[in-house]
Amino acid sequence: MLGLNGTPFQPATLQLTGIPGMQTGQAWVALVFCTLYLLSIIGNLTILVLVIREPALHQPMYYFLSMLSLNDLGVSFSTLPTVLATFCFNDRHVDFDACLAQMFFIHTFSFMESGILLAMSFDRFVAICDPLRYAAVLTNNRILTMGLGILAKSFTTLFPFPFLVKRLPFCKGNVLHHSYCLHPDLMKVACGDIHVNDIYGLFVVIFTYGIDSTFILLSYTLILRAVLAIASREQGFKALNTCMSHVCAVLAFYVPIITVSMIHRFWKSAPLVVHVMMSNVYLFIPPMLNPIIYSVKTKEIRRGIHQVFCKSWA
Repeated sequence: MLGLNGTPFQPATLQLTGIPGMQTGQAWVALVFCTLYLLSIIGNLTILVLVIREPALHQPMYYFLSMLSLNDLGVSFSTLPTVLATFCFNDRHVDFDACLAQMFFIHTFSFMESGILLAMSFDRFVAICDPLRYAAVLTNNRILTMGLGILAKSFTTLFPFPFLVKRLPFCKGNVLHHSYCLHPDLMKVACGDIHVNDIYGLFVVIFTYGIDSTFILLSYTLILRAVLAIASREQGFKALNTCMSHVCAVLAFYVPIITVSMIHRFWKSAPLVVHVMMSNVYLFIPPMLNPIIYSVKTKEIRRGIHQVFCKSWA
């Protein structure tokens, strides 16, 4: 398949599908996606502004939350151009190199989210298991180092992907099944030997999601052990309550990933629309839910929002 000015091995453009089999109702789909984007962008910007403006939120927990919000904005803005072009303007073609760039940023921000959730679990572990050393352990310099480490890890592990894809010939067409570019989707239309891509992709998943989720689980195992050792049941529940926002954020991120993996593994005959919709849930729901979760479950965030509105109306 040749794109405009394409070669026999690499099309100049790729065609995005959006949601397979949904030729009607595009306006409603566009409305849903625009609503999700609006909630995600406004919510995460609100969290960032609150953490910057409110001195009471200048604490390690909220610094990590601001990292999560900044990363969620990155996820949203990575998919936004092609999703809006596909559903709002019916422009379904994307330049091949632009597609590779979008693929890189989508996967990079997704893997960074996993690392940030791990850092947040470490924050809760120190706060509950070693509260007297909390301020000494999580200094501003250490938090900055952790954030830069997460960025460096995600960037270096994902950096080879565009080059591994670009070396492949594409002779199975140029139609992708999503409204954005993902590595597994590109592999379905690539020819030649894709074993290197598959093996490296598996390595990256295990190196990031696998290790991060294992240490998150370990952190909460130690947290539960520490909470059960607290004599006062009321103090124990209070300590656990400080973790609930993070637990909800972890579930919102990992449950769609696990569901997609289970569908690929055990329901290979699932309709294509099921795979596409689960990918949409994985990319669109966590950035929209995280600000809501922390606004509802965190008293300091609610108080900050209230103060901002009070100042605005004063």
